[in-house]
Amino acid sequence: MEKFDKLGISKEILSNLKFLNLSHPTPVQQKAIRPGFEGKDILAIANTGTGKTAAFGIPIIERLNKNKSHSAIILTPTRELAVQVGKHLRDLMGKSIKIKTAVLIGGDSIKKQIELIKQKPRIFIGTPGRINDHISRKTISLRNINILVLDETDRMLDLGFIDQIQKIINFLPINRQTLLFTATLPNNIKKISEKYLNDPLKITVETKENILKNIDHSVLNIKQADKYKKLLEELNSRHGSILVFMKTKHSSKRIYLKLQKDGMSVNAIHGNVRQNKRLNILNKFRNQKFTVLIATDIAARGLDIPHIEHVINYDLPQRTEDYIHRIGRTARAGKKGSALSFISESDQKIWRNIYKLITPDEKGVHNSNSLIGKSFKQNNKDLKTQKKKKSSRNFKGRFFKSTNEDSMTQKKRKNNSRNFKGRFFKSNNEGSMTRKKKNNNSRKVVKSSKKNSTIKNI
Repeated sequence: MEKFDKLGISKEILSNLKFLNLSHPTPVQQKAIRPGFEGKDILAIANTGTGKTAAFGIPIIERLNKNKSHSAIILTPTRELAVQVGKHLRDLMGKSIKIKTAVLIGGDSIKKQIELIKQKPRIFIGTPGRINDHISRKTISLRNINILVLDETDRMLDLGFIDQIQKIINFLPINRQTLLFTATLPNNIKKISEKYLNDPLKITVETKENILKNIDHSVLNIKQADKYKKLLEELNSRHGSILVFMKTKHSSKRIYLKLQKDGMSVNAIHGNVRQNKRLNILNKFRNQKFTVLIATDIAARGLDIPHIEHVINYDLPQRTEDYIHRIGRTARAGKKGSALSFISESDQKIWRNIYKLITPDEKGVHNSNSLIGKSFKQNNKDLKTQKKKKSSRNFKGRFFKSTNEDSMTQKKRKNNSRNFKGRFFKSNNEGSMTRKKKNNNSRKVVKSSKKNSTIKNI
């Protein structure tokens, strides 16, 4: 693999990369850094955890360091990602490169930001909403911006920032370099790239498999009422930093308080936590002051903490694509990690969609039990075997939490006829039941044997 010193990077930045223990570029960095130096527009399709920040950060720093009149603006979907990008750029510059940066995000004091802007920073990093606030107040001028970066563009559009992004772009010079990074390429992003990018270099990095292959992934079919007890068991049995994802800010707070009461080293971030407190919590988690972080999807993107060893999806995400971003918080920088997902009966539909996303080459196998206790790498080898095994256990596994198999078999032997009738018919009259069964010969029925019994879909 090519090293950073083969990409035409200055000695100052190479020295800082060495200090950060970075010697080999990731695929997106290898493809984007040289064209970025040359001022070309770039459309890069790459998932989280692929080194995107350095892919646009190194060219920005290089160009601004050579030309003191140049400046750049980087737009991100979330406050946390903006802060993370700002920190990473400062790390890349080290002590040898003196380029001022300003992070402009909501939830932060706008007066402090105005004072920061007066110091004439040359790199602005911020969310579209707060950048527009400064434009409206006329506290920021974008007429001298030479480089525009749209980071995680698909997420910004999902959050409804399209109008704000376009307003910001209208204040920028026409002659500029634009770098657009996105995990997906839907039609609305294609239109944006056609409208605002000039003959861009298109970079595609297949990274989903790379993210998944280093993760020991497992799922657990479980009743909603049993989730907390199982969470406690998992947290007590695991070592290292753990990130637990919840669906809502209210459930995040509730679980955080319960875990705290049960003596866990835990904290939480969600929409109701003030921005300065949220950053303080993240810094403490980064410095390993506590072990467990409870979070909503607000932390799924932009959270780059290498020592996270485990991700637990207490609730599945509402958007299937967010699943990849969640589990991408572990196994960073080539390390190994684990991910566990709790799947209740109401989660089956969203799980099937997630399964299709993460195993696009497999047809018709969406059983959550298929991944229990297995990594994706192991699972792929066994899929053909699993397709052939259409046992009653697999059927039950799709919809119910597994229990003792012998107990289940005994129950079914004892109550097989009554259970079947009760499930599909309202009448208790045996004669009526017989007539209905005769009139529905096309339907499949239960095949019973002394060894087992299997219920097939009707």
